[in-house]
Amino acid sequence: MNGILGHPPGQPRTAATTLVAALLGHDVDRVFCVAGESYLAVLDALYDTPTVEVVTCRHEASAAFAAVADAKLTGRAGICLVSRGPGATNAGIAVHSAAQDATPLVLLVGHVPRSEIGTDAFQEIDPRAFSGLAKQVLVLLDPARTGEFVARAFRVAESGTRGPVVLVLPEDVLAMSDPVTPVPARWAAAAPVAAAEDLQTVRALLARSRRPLLVAGGDLSGDRGRCLLREVAHRHRFPVVTSNKRQDLLDNRDSCYAGHLHNNTQERQIAALDRADLVLAVGTRLDDVTTCGRRLPRPGRPDQPLVHVHADPQRLGRTHPPAVGLACDPVAFLGQLALEPAYPDAGRETWIDELHAIEVEKAVWSEHPSDDGVAFGAVVAGLDELTDGDVVVAVDSGTFTSWLYRYLRLSGEGRMLGVGSSAMGFGVPAGVAAALRTRRPVVVVVGDGGFLMTGSELATAVSHRLPLVVLVANNGSYGTIRLHQEREFPGRVIATDLSNPDFVQLARAFGALGLIVQAEEDVEPCLARALAHGGPVVVDVRTSLSWITAYRRMRTRVAADVGSA
Repeated sequence: MNGILGHPPGQPRTAATTLVAALLGHDVDRVFCVAGESYLAVLDALYDTPTVEVVTCRHEASAAFAAVADAKLTGRAGICLVSRGPGATNAGIAVHSAAQDATPLVLLVGHVPRSEIGTDAFQEIDPRAFSGLAKQVLVLLDPARTGEFVARAFRVAESGTRGPVVLVLPEDVLAMSDPVTPVPARWAAAAPVAAAEDLQTVRALLARSRRPLLVAGGDLSGDRGRCLLREVAHRHRFPVVTSNKRQDLLDNRDSCYAGHLHNNTQERQIAALDRADLVLAVGTRLDDVTTCGRRLPRPGRPDQPLVHVHADPQRLGRTHPPAVGLACDPVAFLGQLALEPAYPDAGRETWIDELHAIEVEKAVWSEHPSDDGVAFGAVVAGLDELTDGDVVVAVDSGTFTSWLYRYLRLSGEGRMLGVGSSAMGFGVPAGVAAALRTRRPVVVVVGDGGFLMTGSELATAVSHRLPLVVLVANNGSYGTIRLHQEREFPGRVIATDLSNPDFVQLARAFGALGLIVQAEEDVEPCLARALAHGGPVVVDVRTSLSWITAYRRMRTRVAADVGSA
């Protein structure tokens, strides 16, 4: 190197080499892509940058999903490169998911040359098509501004309510000479803390509370946020409930863990949490699923004041008017609370025990007899027993997720990767990203429908020899829609039945190990073998369709409640 990151000596400096140097300056060590002719200059610059791993995927949706998962694991913006038109639109699903989930993503899109913009050129897409999905769309027209635009993309993606930024790169600009100017590096503004008077108001509310509830969101997902969450919960005796798809923020066996708010949270648990006399929402936007359809906390309820802590002031009061709204860094706020004197018990111990007991009780596995396949909970309970929750789980979308939320108790080191948008197809690419990033066991849980959307990334797992276990909940149906269909139009099944390939043989064709679970007694030996294999494994779980969720069974034409939690 000649002193400029990512730029080999003796070669002309171009916008493409500046781009790669700027990525290095922002701590990028991995990018996901499907190669495209419109950004060949960037790929060539990456050829000379061995410190950045280029992961070639088999579909742009998969590449972008993998980048989203990588962002969740690192706390930094995930990077995906795609070509114009078809590539960009394929990646759109992950842009939407990143926006819905407040996950930082920088999508680099190769584009037509500047002279062809607006001419309906081959594969041209108007970048403004992303304006309703992304936080910002930037189009690089001047090579001298490459570093500036990269820095802006990262800053926007990673600040406030985090989310996706699309940086559009015309093909001719990437090849143009760029003046040798300083390459920008990552920078961050000082984390704003709560003002002293605001903290005093919060202190007074907490001192009066007998049944506080701390709702923890994704902004606490870094190591320091997790550590402070546990410290504050134990110091001040706060029960902690986590936001949607954030089950891993606190050890699920911790005495202060009060559950996970998701789209299958049961009425008994909601009713118990609703008894809180103070809700402290930290690092969450209080989205629709997390609040159980705006039921927790209930907007405007005087006996349940809300303290909402979020970095983006525009999120405060958007759907839930707070008694106190703090536009500050959620992790810094917990750091302030950790220094506060411990609040008197005032009955909190009983409150904590009551909420945690619900979690303990519902996580006890009991057999679910079935004549149409294995109740998927048996597999999840087996996974919990074999790993003690010290596992990274990449969750796709489907009714099978309810079994995970109920029976998998993640340890303080375990992780759950999922998207709040519940987009199908996330699971396998996310598992690939996780297996590249962590040394812990990585397990993908995906339905037969989702697997056939992006399961081709099994080829990527095989090429990288990743220790990845893919559990396919195979019930021959788009289960979620089937459940709704049976409820709304009982007995009139259409468009939800699936004819599937032999997943075991399919796995072997890819070069992976293929296993099958057909009965509950197959679960433990099959999982043990899969976890010990050391390479990609696909486990075809012949799953019961009648046991459609962990709480609901479909009986021929009607869906009937079969339990509570």
